[in-house]
Amino acid sequence: MSLTAITDRIAAACAAAGRAPDSVRLIAVSKVQPPERVEAVIAAGHRCFGENRVQEAQGKWPAWQNATPGIELHLLGPLQSNKVRPAVELFDAIHSLDRLKLAQRIADLAQQVGRAPGLFVQVNTGDETQKAGISANEVDAFVRDVTALDLPVAGLMCIPPADQDPVPHFDLLADLAARNGLTGLSMGMSADFEAAIARGATHVRVGSAIFGARVPG
Repeated sequence: MSLTAITDRIAAACAAAGRAPDSVRLIAVSKVQPPERVEAVIAAGHRCFGENRVQEAQGKWPAWQNATPGIELHLLGPLQSNKVRPAVELFDAIHSLDRLKLAQRIADLAQQVGRAPGLFVQVNTGDETQKAGISANEVDAFVRDVTALDLPVAGLMCIPPADQDPVPHFDLLADLAARNGLTGLSMGMSADFEAAIARGATHVRVGSAIFGARVPG
């Protein structure tokens, strides 16, 4: 697979759903990828990337951001309290907000540094004990509490259970977002992004299908 193949599939899925191609943001998930692969995707003109760990992103992205205007960086993995400052400084969006204490810390730092990343609330749609995210029945109150902190809630994010049909989870996330007046839906990965687009995804997260198999360090 390649960047061109994925963008073509996104365009086709948008057309099938009666949506404009630019209504879906492709986040190229570059975690644990060799620099030359990431640089090749940057050279191809792509500007939106996702990382799972703050420390890994700190080690590689500032130089690329300085060299290439317009790069947009999204944090997709869990955010620890001791990594909030570098995350707020480095990332344009955080897709893993799942507790109020973390939101309060982000709000405090946003005041200090003068910027706040867009925030996606992670919803554990499958109520999986091993997975991060809040339960669906907690979303309304949580969004109200985060909004009260004067933080930009961009939308909701989910990772459906690997052994289940993802469509009901996408539908649930879309319903929760609509009920709370949120337009952002971060859902869909390499195996199911077309189904997510049909259900309203605004951000899809694709890694190895663009870059090739990961190369752990």
